[in-house]
This record gives sequence, C-alpha cells and structure tokens, in this order.
Amino acid sequence: MASPIQTMEILDNATAEILRRKTPSERLAIANGMWRFARDMLRANLAREHPDWADDVINRTVAKRLSHGAV
Repeated sequence: MASPIQTMEILDNATAEILRRKTPSERLAIANGMWRFARDMLRANLAREHPDWADDVINRTVAKRLSHGAV
C-alpha cells in the first residue's frame, strides 16, 4: 500500500495574526473543533464506504487512523 502524501500548510500573515490574538483557551477550542470535524468526516466516509460495518468497527477504525495506529 502506498503511503499517503504528507503536506504542510502555511498560514498567511493575516491568519497568523488573528490566531496570535486568541487566548490559549480560544486556540484550544478551535483545535478541538477541527479535530471533531475531522473525526466526524472520517466516520461518515467510512460508514458510506462500508455500509456493512458495525458502529464499533467504524469507531475503532477512526481511532486507529487518527492516532496513526497507536490505538
């Protein structure tokens, strides 16, 4: 299996400045929202691609992928 292409996105100066002005708790809330969005999108895609999979299988697969196999 081919490894996924890894890219790094760079923030523009305006976005970086907006994030610098956020409190640590605001930045953490943003990161949490992004994490939850990624988890929910992955879960929905897996459910669509594998309609025969039980919820617990989908949830384990999501956890494994988001943890890079550590779970």
